[in-house]
Amino acid sequence: MRFTVEFSEAEAGRCPVREFLDELKATDPGDFAVLLAGLARLRHRRYHREPLSKALGSGLFELRHVGRLNTRILWFFAKDRRIVLVHGIRNKARSLAAGDLEAARVRMVDWQRRFER
Repeated sequence: MRFTVEFSEAEAGRCPVREFLDELKATDPGDFAVLLAGLARLRHRRYHREPLSKALGSGLFELRHVGRLNTRILWFFAKDRRIVLVHGIRNKARSLAAGDLEAARVRMVDWQRRFER
């Protein structure tokens, strides 16, 4: 079963995950390449679990890459076998900050309000 992966976009036109990936490409091309490969794997259902992906609750999941810094992209499932990317983060901590989780939830709800009817 194949899924499509897409970026969420704010009403103002900003695309936070694309901006995150552009910055990562400039600062850490190795981690960027690993994340891009991970995003390609998400198109296949068998990668929707650990170690590549992990459920966070409330419909959110994370694509994880552990390296010098932990790199994560938060996403959710949408209708018609779509995966929507909503937030990207790098940190040294093993856990996800509450503010990052909340930002992802807000973007998910906004996207669902605008596009899933």
